[in-house]
Amino acid sequence: MKNIKEKNGKGLALVPFIIFVLVYLCSGIILSIKGVDMAFYQFPAPIAAVIGIISAFFLIKGSLDDKFDTFIKGCGDENIIIMCIIYLLAGGFSATSKAMGGVESTVNLGLTLIPTQFIIIGVFLIAAFIAISTGTSIGTIVAVAPIAIELAQKAGLNLPLTLGALVGGAMLGDNLSIISDTTIAATRTQGVEMKDKFRTNLGFVLPAALVTIVLLFIFGKPVNTPEVHTHAFNLVKIIPYMFVLIAALSGKNVFVVLTGGIMLSGVIGMGYGSFSFLGFIKEIYTGFTGMFDIFILSLLTGGLANMVSKGGGLDWLLNKINKKIRGEKSAKLGISGLVALIDAATANNTVSIIVSGELAKELSKEHKIDPRKTASLLDAFSCIMQGIIPYGAQLLIVGSVTKGLVSPVQIVPYVWYSFILAIFAVISIVTPFGNGYLNKKPWQFKDNIPLDEVN
Repeated sequence: MKNIKEKNGKGLALVPFIIFVLVYLCSGIILSIKGVDMAFYQFPAPIAAVIGIISAFFLIKGSLDDKFDTFIKGCGDENIIIMCIIYLLAGGFSATSKAMGGVESTVNLGLTLIPTQFIIIGVFLIAAFIAISTGTSIGTIVAVAPIAIELAQKAGLNLPLTLGALVGGAMLGDNLSIISDTTIAATRTQGVEMKDKFRTNLGFVLPAALVTIVLLFIFGKPVNTPEVHTHAFNLVKIIPYMFVLIAALSGKNVFVVLTGGIMLSGVIGMGYGSFSFLGFIKEIYTGFTGMFDIFILSLLTGGLANMVSKGGGLDWLLNKINKKIRGEKSAKLGISGLVALIDAATANNTVSIIVSGELAKELSKEHKIDPRKTASLLDAFSCIMQGIIPYGAQLLIVGSVTKGLVSPVQIVPYVWYSFILAIFAVISIVTPFGNGYLNKKPWQFKDNIPLDEVN
């Protein structure tokens, strides 16, 4: 079997992928200059992928039938199909649990339990829990931002700091969530279990979260003590979130976990009159349709990646990157930098993982990097970058909720968690710190191919 150094590849085959990224990036920049709201989300990413695919049919050598066959095989790759089905189930669970009042109860429970002097820490922790439970940082921000702004103004808190804590907590939850599309993409592209990625992440995520909480406690004390109102919550409506989190971490099949979460949300929702049986079915479908963009994008990028790979594009890029790498640590840093740069270009952390996943997998095999660590770094650094780019959906949404009081650019310096996480993630790369789980359960390699986990 040839290693990366023996695979020269062809740089021309990489051009379709570059076209895909540039179309997506340039459309966002042009629309931003024109003053269009949410500019980087106006041009659908799947259409940018289609443009890249069309160019691949012209630029990559071979017969039309062979190229089409390569594209279809990429779309139908086992990991791509599994990933897409998980997306649908995650969307169904998120929609049904929200419709039956799960998000509202979780927010209100947090506001009730957390003392008023710890408001800003409470915003961070509530956002983290909701994002872990629902798998969406954007949905978390939409749900919590209005309450966070009101509390910050009444308590005399620094508003950008409060919103930075909100975004940081949302990205923390997004990174750790078992049902997040970033987790799904990172684990499926690297062929590892979600629970293993979660435990690997904890090694450097938990210290980063603790340092963030300490800083928020020191610098986020309220000037005034706001009047606390009674917030209605229902512990029963939080049960589906706890079920999904605990069942997933215990190693249960992800399809069973998400289906069980949907059924629980449905039973509770119908029991409390949140929706009828037909309404429950419609909520599931609403969740499915909410995943349409990422579903289609995953299929298309799977096909495009296979065409680029067959044409020698990935081999060429891997060869170039590998010349700059001097060992396992620099390979990890290269993977982290690659996914972060792609996220900066696409303003979408899931897209960045899908796009860089195959490259990361090849680099991991060549340099014998534990694939659980690779999945962890892909998820972490995509979320780090996504949390601090002012044109990303997270900061654009939270900025818009303030109705002109604070701009996304003003919030960026206060997303302390993302910057602290980057520091601890790099430390986990260059030192043994934060790798306790991997040391306890090492990964075995043979001929640069990762085998089953050693018990």
